[in-house]
Amino acid sequence: MTPAEIRVEILDILSEIAPDEDLSDLKDEQSFRDQIELDSMDFLDIVMELRKRHRIQIPEEDYGQLASMASTVGYLEPKMVTM
Repeated sequence: MTPAEIRVEILDILSEIAPDEDLSDLKDEQSFRDQIELDSMDFLDIVMELRKRHRIQIPEEDYGQLASMASTVGYLEPKMVTM
């Protein structure tokens, strides 16, 4: 997947987890938690949805790399290259 496709996928997951949030102005470099209402359970839902949709295993020690759109895309890009 390209970075743009990964970004669209993340936005789709976020829209399911936080359906009342406006994701149109999401800043790539700013933390998701600073921009939208996400608690720790919502974050785990994101990780679980990535596992379900793409069979990507994300170790707990890597969760910090999923803090913003830019870091999430950067982390996922090599893992989703063959998809």
